[in-house]
Parts: sequence; structure tokens; C-alpha cells
Amino acid sequence: MQVKDNTFLITGAASGLGAATAERLVAAGGRVVLCDLSDAVEAHAERLGEASRAIRGDVTSGDEIQAAVDAAVELSEGRGLAGVVHCAGVVSVAKLVDREGNPADLDAYNRTIQINLVGTFNVMRLAAAAMAKNAAGEDGERGVIINTASIAAFDGQVGQCAYSASKAGVVSMSLPAARELSRHGVRVMAIAPGVFETPMMSEIPDEAAQALAASVPFPKRLGKPDEFARLAEQIINNAMLNGEVIRLDGGIRMQ
Repeated sequence: MQVKDNTFLITGAASGLGAATAERLVAAGGRVVLCDLSDAVEAHAERLGEASRAIRGDVTSGDEIQAAVDAAVELSEGRGLAGVVHCAGVVSVAKLVDREGNPADLDAYNRTIQINLVGTFNVMRLAAAAMAKNAAGEDGERGVIINTASIAAFDGQVGQCAYSASKAGVVSMSLPAARELSRHGVRVMAIAPGVFETPMMSEIPDEAAQALAASVPFPKRLGKPDEFARLAEQIINNAMLNGEVIRLDGGIRMQ
């Protein structure tokens, strides 16, 4: 599959990994529908020009994601939705038992699972249904789904029970989804980023961010959103990438 002249839905597209992916795909000649809950998604779509559309959407809502999929199909001018790069998600940190001996909040755990895991499933199911209607291209391919996992799925730290579990679920869905959707010509991949320069990272103290950057074997820095976007573009272009999770982390292993 080529990016040029194809249309892609990007979630979490107002900033960070999603915004960088949208920029790269438009630069490569693609069309994009940017989906996010943030008001900033509309301004980003305006900056990208006529090849982009913005839509406010909650990844846990069937109706709102269906509207985003429909918008992408409309933007495609008859070619159909070619791919999804699903970047929307939240980071959560909470110990099972805090310093005062109080148990973790169950509602906060559920929220993380709903957004990161159930939201991923919701986007996949609706996008796949749309892609299955596309005309088959080379090798019978009709579409590609790229989800965002995390190295926390493998190297979860203290306080990351909810986040690690949600991202491990994204990892675990990749192969069975790829196997199931193969009959429709739809590939499923996941990227597991390490520590990246995103708005989520800005929420932690500078000293902690610097320590994380120093712990990356090489290069000794935080990842740049465009490096994620480049990998997403390469996955789109390479039909043999399917059913796999790619760590994008500079070799870091969290302690």
C-alpha cells in the first residue's frame, strides 16, 4: 500500500505522536481525518490544508468513531478508508496500596482500561468493517491498522498496573486480529514506543524526564514524534509487516 492518494484516520491527532503522523502522511501525498477530543485538532487540520479534516471524537464511543470513519470514507472520494493509526490514549500512575495504606481507586483503573484497551478495540472493529468493503489492491490488500502499545506492556514499573495491563492488551490483540482480518486483506500492527517527547511526558518533572532520557542506551535522548510517524509510514508501505509489535525505544528496558 502507498500513502499517496489514500486516506487514513488518525486518533489522538491533536498533538504528539498522532499529530506528527498526520503531518508525515499528508507530506507523502495522503489524506487524513484527525480525530481527537481536544479543540486543538481543528487548528492542526487547518495547518495541514485541504488534505485533512478534523472531527471531535471519543475513542470509547461507537457513534463518534463511526462518524470519524464515515468522514474518512467521504474524504477518500470513493477509494475508501485505507488505514488507521490509532494513537489516542492516557497515562495513569497509581499504586495498588498507597503510603497511607489505601487501595487504588477502581474507577481510575477502569477509565484507563476503557480508553486504552476498549477504545483500541472500538477503533479496530469499526475501521476494519469499513476497510473490508474496499476494492482489493496489490496482494489483495484492503487496509492496514496500526495501534499504539507501549514498552510498559513488557517492562511495567511500580504504579503502572492499569497502564501496563491496558497496553499489554493492545499487544495481545495484534496477532489474533491480524489472523482474523487476513481474509479481508487487512493487516494489523502495533508500535510500542519507549520514552518520547509528547505532551504526556511533559506531565512528569524535568529531572525524571532527564533520567529517563539518560537511561536510553542509544541514542541517549527521548524519542521524537516524527520517528514514530516514520515507522508508521514504513508499516503502511510494507505489506509483509503484519501481526507484529515493534518496540521503538532505543534499546531501553525499564526497571
